[in-house]
Amino acid sequence: MKRGQILGILALLLLCAVTVIPAMAGNMTVTTTHDIATDYYNYGELALAAGNYSDAVAFYDQALGSNTTMIKLDGVLLSTFQDKSYAQIQQGNYTGAIATLDTGLAVYPGDENLLNNKGYAQYNLGNYADAVNSYDQALASDANFTTALINKGDALQKLGNYQDAVTAYKAALASDPGNTAATTKLAVAEKAAASAPPVTLIVLAVVVVIIAAGVAYLVTRKAPTGGKAQEEPDKHAGTKKNKK
Repeated sequence: MKRGQILGILALLLLCAVTVIPAMAGNMTVTTTHDIATDYYNYGELALAAGNYSDAVAFYDQALGSNTTMIKLDGVLLSTFQDKSYAQIQQGNYTGAIATLDTGLAVYPGDENLLNNKGYAQYNLGNYADAVNSYDQALASDANFTTALINKGDALQKLGNYQDAVTAYKAALASDPGNTAATTKLAVAEKAAASAPPVTLIVLAVVVVIIAAGVAYLVTRKAPTGGKAQEEPDKHAGTKKNKK
């Protein structure tokens, strides 16, 4: 092949490189994994790890306020709700945590971690019966959720339901043998259950008090006079004597 032919071929190849390849590239869609919501979530995680709860909550809010399509696909959206509520609980903002968790539960109904966090926030607000309900819902998703079982036992103790608290702590130990928190709290609940009067005696005492109150009311209540006027002392006729 002559030198001129070689140069001609090279010129054609160069022409293709300049015209065809850029045209093909223009029809291609370039994708990227960068996502602003993910960035905000990562910033929130760093702040949370450093104990900067206010900053963490602010970053999580920015993540939730961005396009959450990508973070929902890879499970980060669920973690955002969980971690934001945790930061709020650490701040003592239990009402705010419950609001965050309710929003998360609307997207992930039945999630045991969200429900456990909600129960913990309710417990700290003194809403022990509501907390037990939230823990029960968490346990409906995962019956061996040790943390939820222990937390349920704590709420039951606050309600004075020591025997059910004992049951909850025993279930926690069955799921996690040797758990020190469950072991310690079980001993306390068992002692309280042993010293507490049986429920039947409590009910009987309440019934006796009600009956006694009713009897006392009937005894002390004035009888009605009916249609007859109350009799007055007789009035004696005659003149009034003057004292000497």
